[in-house]
Amino acid sequence: MPRLHPGRILEVLDDIDQSPDSYTLSRPAALRRVFVTLASVCVGLLILHYAKNSYLLYHGLAALGEWRGQGAGAYTAWLRESQWRSLIGYAWWTGWHLICFLLLPWLVIRFVWKLPLADFGWRWGETHRHWRGYVLLLSPILFFVFLVSQGDDFVNHYPFYPQAGRSWLDLLAWEALYMTQFVVLEFFFRGYILRALRPALGANAIWIMCVPYLMIHFPKLWLEATGAILFGLFLGILALRSRSIWGGVMVHAGVALSMDMAALMQKGQWPAQWWPF
Repeated sequence: MPRLHPGRILEVLDDIDQSPDSYTLSRPAALRRVFVTLASVCVGLLILHYAKNSYLLYHGLAALGEWRGQGAGAYTAWLRESQWRSLIGYAWWTGWHLICFLLLPWLVIRFVWKLPLADFGWRWGETHRHWRGYVLLLSPILFFVFLVSQGDDFVNHYPFYPQAGRSWLDLLAWEALYMTQFVVLEFFFRGYILRALRPALGANAIWIMCVPYLMIHFPKLWLEATGAILFGLFLGILALRSRSIWGGVMVHAGVALSMDMAALMQKGQWPAQWWPF
């Protein structure tokens, strides 16, 4: 097995391509696997893009109030006045990630392919054998986070939840929602897409996965979006080698937590109390 090194990417991809797990489907079965996988990925990303924003929650509650004859503001007034409205909005955001990145793939895996969900990266697998690769991937990113955390763009962008430094409850609740989103994101890209496409397309599944993974980063800072290309490539390789999403989850969690902590410290907003009020 070739070592994972930027100068030997093609050798590593060749090794994945020649493994017994690649190209195991007949041509008709491969065509159908690719069709169902990419169609479900398109549907999931489409729904998520338009449903995750909390304005849809407000519109839905307003419509419910009007339908019940209580007025549009019957269910939205408390939310607009709540000190937790921003956190509730992010709970809505995380909920749609669970639906689109976990529930939808599970329905395909369970009822179309009739395969165990655990086979799509949920097991620990051989993650421990590739810990050096994950550490090497994480280390320069953490150093880069330290450098960019000195800039105004960074501290104005992170954490996404603006009240994260208000209290420990705010911070912990936000990070729980944020980390949940990363778990299902890793499953969707490094579990579902890769494990579904590898039997049909071999190592090409990695680059196919990298395209939508890059595109979901377009609303973020340009440096983060650019880094998503190599980040997606190396995490994809490691996920196939380890047969698990958990190494990627830990890398993503480490990066995200370090960015939030660095931003809070730079702004002097580290929580000083447990309860915000």
